[in-house]
Amino acid sequence: MTVMPATEPSTPQRTATRRRYLMCRPEHFAVTYAINPWMNPAAGSDAGRAVEQWEALRAAYVSLGHEVDLIDPIGGLPDMVFAANGALVVGGRVYGAKFTFPERSAEGPAYTDWLRKNGFPDVLIPEHTNEGEGDFLTLDGVILAGTGFRTDIAAHQEAQEFLGRPVVTLRLIDPRFYHLDTALFPLGGANVAYYPGAFSPGSRAVLERLFPDAVIAGEADAAVLGLNAVCDGRNVVINAEATVLIAALRERGYDPVPVDLSELRKAGGGPKCCTLELRP
Repeated sequence: MTVMPATEPSTPQRTATRRRYLMCRPEHFAVTYAINPWMNPAAGSDAGRAVEQWEALRAAYVSLGHEVDLIDPIGGLPDMVFAANGALVVGGRVYGAKFTFPERSAEGPAYTDWLRKNGFPDVLIPEHTNEGEGDFLTLDGVILAGTGFRTDIAAHQEAQEFLGRPVVTLRLIDPRFYHLDTALFPLGGANVAYYPGAFSPGSRAVLERLFPDAVIAGEADAAVLGLNAVCDGRNVVINAEATVLIAALRERGYDPVPVDLSELRKAGGGPKCCTLELRP
């Protein structure tokens, strides 16, 4: 009898897809109010350091071959750096944002105005409260939509009707993870990474059913906003402190690109918060 040598399971070959992103330089970044558990005005913030970290994030995207557009920052809007919240762009159509807190309400019109002027004329100004890609994450066949803290469930239905894509509602229950993009990110177009503790029992069951091969993050990595990451199918731009998650991604065949956004984390933001994807 001939015994064949054992073979190691091969690591999947991941393919990167060139993306187009919209970002906003944090020239006016400050923590002057508290609208999520990460924000503490008394602790202060350093706008210069925030700009340096943001510039490194933008440079990482450019080095990976992605296109980065810039929207001009507006004085008095310290959170405008978090471009992901400004809209949801799918199939060239723009579902605008309507912010929960008045401190950020002017950001929605600023982003939709820019998008209209830069090749995205098909814009829906929403009736229902939603915070753009903060709570809407797009995969190949479905849009995952968060609720519980910021975005109304009615906005999920509004987005589905406008975009013609199925939308799956997921309920967030931990105030540290007030947006879906703080607790979950797409891995390419068919899988995700997420932290189960951020979701209601029913939503965890939905995620287990939809994504049986998901990358599961622990609380320590979630607590440094390790899941506020951006994946192009192969490369994952991720907060450097999420070391266990970075190792797990590498084992799955992804190429982590660690970045330091510790200053912007003082306002509850990470790489994804700073990045609005413009999907044609």
